[in-house]
Amino acid sequence: MLKNIRSREAAMPFIMIAVLIDMAAIGVIVPVLPTLVASFATDQADQAFWYGVVAAAFGLANFVAAPILGALSDRYGRRPVMLLGFMGLGVSFFGTAMTTSLMGLLIARTLGGAMQANIAIANAYVADISAPEDRAKRFGFLGAMMGVGFIVGPVVGGLLGAVNLHLPFYLAGTLTLINLLYGYFVLPESLPVDNRKAFSWRSANPATSLRKLGQLKGVGPLVGVVAFSGLAQFVLYTVWVLYNSFKFGWGPRENGWSLAVVGIVAVLVQGVLLGRLLKRFSPQKLAIWGLVSSVMAYTLWGAATEGWMMYAVIAVNLLGGTVTASVQSMISSAADSKSQGQTMGAVSSLNGLMAVLAPLLGAPMLAVVSHYPQGDWRIGAPFFFCALLQVVSLYLAVLHVRRHRHRLAVALKA
Repeated sequence: MLKNIRSREAAMPFIMIAVLIDMAAIGVIVPVLPTLVASFATDQADQAFWYGVVAAAFGLANFVAAPILGALSDRYGRRPVMLLGFMGLGVSFFGTAMTTSLMGLLIARTLGGAMQANIAIANAYVADISAPEDRAKRFGFLGAMMGVGFIVGPVVGGLLGAVNLHLPFYLAGTLTLINLLYGYFVLPESLPVDNRKAFSWRSANPATSLRKLGQLKGVGPLVGVVAFSGLAQFVLYTVWVLYNSFKFGWGPRENGWSLAVVGIVAVLVQGVLLGRLLKRFSPQKLAIWGLVSSVMAYTLWGAATEGWMMYAVIAVNLLGGTVTASVQSMISSAADSKSQGQTMGAVSSLNGLMAVLAPLLGAPMLAVVSHYPQGDWRIGAPFFFCALLQVVSLYLAVLHVRRHRHRLAVALKA
């Protein structure tokens, strides 16, 4: 009993530290990766194109490999799969730092995408070691660590990248190897042998969840809201650094600070504002007003002519940060009780697919307008595209709410 308590005491801090380091390592390279791609490109259009290819390769590798690693952790335990992931990420980061060609960069980032499943496995680990009444609180701890990591990472990466473009990647690799050593010597296994199950390629296939989207009941247009709003968000992630570089001449330092501000606002909205808003407004109203705010924010980002305007829009787009949680709540309420797991699995797969598509759409779009001079409104084309996607999401959300109200009215009359 005492040994079990000590194991859990060691495990939870490790997972929190592991997630913090994982997100910090990801955040460290975000402000400098487009600049590293630029060192192999001939012009801005070429840079945007190849950055899109690299980002899409990372997303596709993660989309395919994440469920496989998850299924392997169900078969062999969380610990060996997490250690494998840390080792693979370390190789990826150091490989990226030392690469001398675009092909080398592409291979290193593809390996990184395939190994980037530690967050999902960390969630499973926490579920293994936590009593049911403690899980929500501990998942909240993980979420806080993710937010802190993505606040600190871009700032450090931007500052180091301004000194030397390769330093952030060496730092990310070092942090990951520290995780590996700490995990090897400290981390206990969380999944008992009796609770493990055989590996199945069917359960490890991401296409399985996607095929079930057409079978979902009670969700309706909300699937479209998840798809279009998710695509807009991932396009934003893809083009943010390149867009600010092309339009305002920002370097790694400026982009790092801007991403840190995005992270701070996200933590404040998710950790403080969201709960208070949900006490006063329904998820339906919050989702609709959040989408309205997002449409305006993407439009203003695209039309911005000065760098400070990007910060101003981040500050006023607080409601936009409530959309994801509100829509998730709506989906959970709309789906019948027997299809909750199926619904959440399908939504997760759909988001993964959007993360693959976003670089293939956003980066080439930015490449087309990259020849315009700094400050030209046409460079904002990807953001205007995102605004259009959010308009479609808003229409579908309103459509769902109206259908929901109609069903309730019919049920009351009956």
